[in-house]
Amino acid sequence: MKWVVGECAELCREFQKAEARLSTDLSQDPVSDEEELESERGADESPGRRWRSFNRAGSYAGAEKPRIPDLSYLRADTDLSHVQRGYLAVAAAFMALAATACVVVGGLQAALMYRSGNFAALWKAVARHVVGGRETLLATVVVSFMMGAGLAVLRFSRRRRVCLVDFTVYKPPEDWRVDVEQLMSLSCSSKTFTKKSLNFSLAVTKRSGVAPVGTYLPPAITKQQPKTMKASREEAEHVMFGCLDDLFGQTGIRPKDVGILIVNCSLFNPTPSLTAMIVNHYKMRSNIVTYNLSGMGCSAGLIAISLAQELLQVHKNTNAVVVSTENITKNFYMGNARSMMIPNMLFRVGGAAIALSNRPRDFRRAKYELTHLVRTHRGADDESYQTVFQKEDDAETVGVFLSKGLMNVAGETLKINMSTLGPQVLPYSEQLKFLWNIIQRKVLKKKMKAYIPDFRKAFEHFCIHAGGRGVIDALEENLKLTTEDVLPSRHALKYYGNTSSASIWYELAWSETFPTVQRGDRVWQIGFGSGFKCNSAVWRALRDVDDQHKAWVAVSNLLPRKKRGKEKRQ
Repeated sequence: MKWVVGECAELCREFQKAEARLSTDLSQDPVSDEEELESERGADESPGRRWRSFNRAGSYAGAEKPRIPDLSYLRADTDLSHVQRGYLAVAAAFMALAATACVVVGGLQAALMYRSGNFAALWKAVARHVVGGRETLLATVVVSFMMGAGLAVLRFSRRRRVCLVDFTVYKPPEDWRVDVEQLMSLSCSSKTFTKKSLNFSLAVTKRSGVAPVGTYLPPAITKQQPKTMKASREEAEHVMFGCLDDLFGQTGIRPKDVGILIVNCSLFNPTPSLTAMIVNHYKMRSNIVTYNLSGMGCSAGLIAISLAQELLQVHKNTNAVVVSTENITKNFYMGNARSMMIPNMLFRVGGAAIALSNRPRDFRRAKYELTHLVRTHRGADDESYQTVFQKEDDAETVGVFLSKGLMNVAGETLKINMSTLGPQVLPYSEQLKFLWNIIQRKVLKKKMKAYIPDFRKAFEHFCIHAGGRGVIDALEENLKLTTEDVLPSRHALKYYGNTSSASIWYELAWSETFPTVQRGDRVWQIGFGSGFKCNSAVWRALRDVDDQHKAWVAVSNLLPRKKRGKEKRQ
């Protein structure tokens, strides 16, 4: 097995040389994208060429262009029922606005009639024709007004606004850092993996988009310690407490001030729960509302945000804290089934803590306001349900199975989610193009592809779940995003791997650290997960944000700042 370790060592050396060149280039005067691409085209077949794909832009120029995974479902015909849901939400908001306008106009008209004396004359004229006189008329008017006002409040009452006060992402300690050479050495010494399995793991590593040097795994994996419940708890404590300590320090929120606590961790669900672990550690108050979400995959972070949003509609003047993480210790697959080995080369330690609030005074210092949240669940479809599945292999070793149809299922689920979200966020120009495309295909019976709206006109920032290089490549290609649009996702995958539900927060932290988030910017977070689920959250920046997250400051000398002027996309 020495050849595997040797090749991994060579990969690490090539990557380190490429990073050194990258650091030198970034310290010099920047070059244009055209000059960079031209230099890449003229590059010879040097030993480090395969890692030159991690260039300044984070794209794969200069290396052989990878095959883009099939997401043809995005261009398949759209079920109009999903689009209808989006327009129903828009219609409800319009009706609420119209009802408010009618009340205001009616009130102004009544005031004018009262001032001119017409109201008194009208009242006397109507009272003469009502049985019981003025008393009956007055009672009828009062009761009718109260009933109408009550119905209007029930139907069109405004939901409480929810703001994101601040968030933090976990920076693992340096002694948790692992490179692919060390990982392969551990795999060889375990005598569990066959030669074919090691060769497959090496091939996945080369194509994964994860750096061979610099990602993090817990000590139970890197030091080959027993993968016990105790070790899993220690990993969870390191990640969750590390995020929360930073969050409480940055926001000034005291643990006893937290009214709602939600933790999502898919594959580690101990008793007492992870929320109980946090309540005990920080000695939180006894009436805190806690929820522990498990088994919901990489999209659970936005599910937790959705749950917090609903709870904040009920609990007034409340702080909510969401913790998103995944546990690696007991879920590192020690078998030889290829469909279960891929997560070993992608998933790494990570976590995030998010502080939400509905208190009006918190909006003055908050970073973002939650404007839209759309959840799509295709668990009723058998293929979708079994796409990501935890089970035993033939040797009864537990792992997470990834189906070959994963990308098609993801594409179909994303299409449904986008169809519902689109009417709520897209400008009218894009909606008219989409409508005209439907008329041509449905009414005029023309053979043409379904139109995918340009979501770059609706958002300035994209936080695509860093599930793997294939996912990012496919969405960049099919949604017609630019290289800069997917920089946060590529760099999150490169330096921190797939951190499950926390990945979208590493990406938003990237955008803040290399300051590009300006007041009024819109952020689209997209999460995929088992079930199969696709969830979207849209945030609007309430102020300019240029925080320096320590997870990214550590590699800031290797990362370019996103090129973007003050102008907003039209």
